[in-house]
Amino acid sequence: MVFYLALALLAPPVCAQPKSAITHEKLWMMKRLANPVLSPDGKWVVFSVTEPSYVEAETSTDLWLIPTDGSVEPRRITSTKSGESGVAWSPDSGRIAFSARREGDEVSQIYVLDLARGGEAQRITSLSTGASAPAFSPDGKYLLFTSRVYPGAADDNANKKIAAERRARKYRARVYETFPIRHWDRWLDDMQTHLFVQPVDGSAPARDLLATTQLVSQPGFGGILGNSGEELPAVWAPDGKSIVFVATTNRTGAAYEEVLTHLYAVSVEGGEPKALTQGQASFTRPMFRPDGQALYALRELKDGKHAYAVERLVMIAWPAGGEPVPITGRLDASVTGFAFTPDSKRLYVTAEDAGLERIFETFPTGGNIRPYSTAKSGVYGALQIAGPASKPVMIATWASAVNPAEVVRLENGEHKRLTAVSAAAAEAIDWQPLRHFTFTSKRGRRIHNMLALPPNFRESEKYPLLVLIHGGPHTMWRDEITLRWNYHLLAAPGYVVLLTNYSGSTGFGEKFAQAIQGDPLRGPAEELNEAADEAIRQFPFIDGSRQCAGGASYGGHLANWLQATTTRYKCLISHAGLINLESQWGTSDSIYHREQNAGGPVWEQGPVWREQNPIRLAKNFQTPVLVTAGENDFRVPLNQALEYWSVLQRLKVPSKLIVFPDANHWILKPEDSRFFYQEVHAWLAKYLKR
Repeated sequence: MVFYLALALLAPPVCAQPKSAITHEKLWMMKRLANPVLSPDGKWVVFSVTEPSYVEAETSTDLWLIPTDGSVEPRRITSTKSGESGVAWSPDSGRIAFSARREGDEVSQIYVLDLARGGEAQRITSLSTGASAPAFSPDGKYLLFTSRVYPGAADDNANKKIAAERRARKYRARVYETFPIRHWDRWLDDMQTHLFVQPVDGSAPARDLLATTQLVSQPGFGGILGNSGEELPAVWAPDGKSIVFVATTNRTGAAYEEVLTHLYAVSVEGGEPKALTQGQASFTRPMFRPDGQALYALRELKDGKHAYAVERLVMIAWPAGGEPVPITGRLDASVTGFAFTPDSKRLYVTAEDAGLERIFETFPTGGNIRPYSTAKSGVYGALQIAGPASKPVMIATWASAVNPAEVVRLENGEHKRLTAVSAAAAEAIDWQPLRHFTFTSKRGRRIHNMLALPPNFRESEKYPLLVLIHGGPHTMWRDEITLRWNYHLLAAPGYVVLLTNYSGSTGFGEKFAQAIQGDPLRGPAEELNEAADEAIRQFPFIDGSRQCAGGASYGGHLANWLQATTTRYKCLISHAGLINLESQWGTSDSIYHREQNAGGPVWEQGPVWREQNPIRLAKNFQTPVLVTAGENDFRVPLNQALEYWSVLQRLKVPSKLIVFPDANHWILKPEDSRFFYQEVHAWLAKYLKR
């Protein structure tokens, strides 16, 4: 009974709300839990809760704290206009550190909050270049963090001087001599992400561990480029005397070779970093085993022949070093997360599996690997284990297409919910779990699919079919809630939504994901059409005379290929989709993997460039299409939508173009998102409603 009372602070009783159809407002305004972090003693979890608003300035994100035994109510521990990120616990489980931009800060800084004593969080750093991604040293006396600095700057005064000189320039220009020049939605500059160490008590200033090293002076040095910025993942060594981190030294080769990330170690006293790994592979997510005898990381082989390879967990002896030893080679799927029991005797990993994300169990030195979680639906994430060796605590997040992410505690493969941030809001919506089915394609491949059903669904009625195509391509449709292409919101007006994990999707083995190399569009598109046929055959409630297809990114590429190769669909929807393989190669922020998938560079004009380029088949275009794009999209730049639009207008194909000036590859602003769904629903209604 105590456990359920503990949920009351975050949500009213679940059973009290009537069910009604999903709307954009219900989806967007649902509170969002993210980034849980388990304390070293296993007793507490800190997590963030975002309270959305259509007025962006009124959206807030704060930290909450809950005991892992559910014995007391969760409580909010921060309440500021700006959110916190990168939460890290101190070794004694008494304090947390995080990055935040608070009143008076020009950039984000590191703050420490003493949970045992209470009071306000204290700012620890004061760098002009900001600070993020904190981590306590093993003895709790120092903080490791990252900051983006100017090349050649030895200290913060040097950074301030360079910044002032650049602000004083009378011209504005971007100058480049190497690739890449932009990423996702921003132009790249010459600033670098470095590692810093500073005493928690502020007794000494922060020290840049990488400044003046030969490593950072290499033209190709950098961290991992992500959609929200550059990261330099780093962990303390068990003895607290060195730092292991991830970096690349060949980023400037991105136009003609694989960019590789390797593991390095640097002393906290400074000095030249030492490379721990080498060869044609990329390493990420370093983590030490609790006993300190081994270092683990995810490794993706980069042989230059395949654009995709499964990320497997490897082990490196510590401190001796040596060749990485594969640990999860028997799991034919990328490891997405991993955690050890405190006694270092068991290892648990998360991995995608046929639309779900499951937890698997094995030994830290490898061997048999078996499913651990018993859930038949949904996805697990943020897996962590801590506490005493005699009674370890395992927590994670769990979510499904009808259950928003919540923190759960796992025992014997089963989970119990610790939070109920959005449980009541989800329970009040009339939506059903996804239905799964598979079939064998004409090429002999097993193709996995899921169906999302509309509200007030009746088996005896007939519903139009929306074939929704995922992007990537090396992702999969997952059994979870998504804001960008929410299955149930798309189905809400009365459609069945078909989610097909075509060849190239992850979660079905490495060879399945690699199968589209040399066949990027034709093969997957044929499987989509076959999946629609199979759904119509298996489920009598689908009206095969009313079909539409659409998707975003790679899903948009495939929608445009369907435009060129079939007239079976009443209408199409294409967001951020390429229409011209050649101009997409030349203008995207990343190009080498496109060359790999096409079997060679564009000027060699191999079969893919000639035969699987939608614009070359423009004479076949006749299906009405809604084309949408973000003006700040550098992954599939706006020129692709404009080229498509020009062809459609030239051919007098019924079409509509919507450009979102504030969007990148994704439509993220709340009112833009609401308008997008309104336009999609209106387009579907125009061609599918009788």
